Amino acid sequence: MALNSSKKLIKVFSEQALASTRNYGTVKRVVASKPVVEMDGDEMTRIIWEKIKEKLIFPYVKLECLYYDLGLPHRDATDDQVTIDAAHAILKHNMWLSPNGTIRNILGGTVFREPILCKSIPRVVPGWTHGIVIGRHAHGDQYKAQDFIISKPGKSPGVAMGMYNTDESIRAFAHSSFQVALQKKWPLYLSTKNTILKFYDGRFKDIFQEIYDGEYKKQFEDAKIWYEHRLIDDMVAQCVKSSGGFVWACKNYDGDVQSDVVAQGYGSLGMMTSVLMCPDGRTVESEAAHGTVTRHYRLHQQGRPTSTNPACVECIDSGKMTKDLVICIHGVKNTKDGMFLHTEDFLQAIADQLERKLSK
Repeated sequence: MALNSSKKLIKVFSEQALASTRNYGTVKRVVASKPVVEMDGDEMTRIIWEKIKEKLIFPYVKLECLYYDLGLPHRDATDDQVTIDAAHAILKHNMWLSPNGTIRNILGGTVFREPILCKSIPRVVPGWTHGIVIGRHAHGDQYKAQDFIISKPGKSPGVAMGMYNTDESIRAFAHSSFQVALQKKWPLYLSTKNTILKFYDGRFKDIFQEIYDGEYKKQFEDAKIWYEHRLIDDMVAQCVKSSGGFVWACKNYDGDVQSDVVAQGYGSLGMMTSVLMCPDGRTVESEAAHGTVTRHYRLHQQGRPTSTNPACVECIDSGKMTKDLVICIHGVKNTKDGMFLHTEDFLQAIADQLERKLSK
């Protein structure tokens, strides 16, 4: 597919040129067979992402990056055409970085969020001994709704909202959720409020059940796991009193809220991976804010362990961590300067740990 402003918006980085001017140490770099569509963000995330690439990616992976500047000034300058072009590049190359509402609606798929468990970080909900994966349907509902204030004459002033979803998107949501549950070998729960929204939420319930019965039931039974629909309020209560170890498929708004609740329950909002999986089985997106690295997307999708998260966890468990994690352990009042690392020092500590692991 031709990109409308590709000459202005894409910079192709040749790693051969980079390698000639940088010393990447003795570790043999992995050669990526396909390019990565990279989308840069704003402010501090932009600065941190540059450091992550330099310290944790380029020393170990040789790849071609198709670069899109999604910083607000450039989006304004292109009337947001850069976002649309980037989304089409994602569809072409099947890999991408950095979340964006427009991009999610073009790609479809489901955002799966899972806590990174560390022995040294106490859990707010101590009973959660296993992880909980939140699958957020990343399409439609309130996030593509139209809302307005009713101010013209009538019985009463007020507000109104209209929203939608599509069978195609709900089916993609279902397939992604079933596939992740099978990958994790954990049961899957879908939560809705179909007792109130009989047609809207009922559509989610019916489509999930149809797909499960027709395509996944035997696979689930063979894996000794199950699928079940629950009302959202019942599911929230069940989640809190559970020990974890399940995948929770949520509608868009529910997933937005519950993923933060679950993250904090495990100790920290920052200790959460966030990956958008598309139903094509090839295209994935990872939010850099949650500490994942581009070169591990395909391994994560295949259910294989990666080296970066263990390196991060080992670094934290050794006592090298950022201020938010120190607060989780000692509390705000007891956290003092010298007990934690600032961003650049923390990234360097992780890079050192990763170098040691890969050099063995």
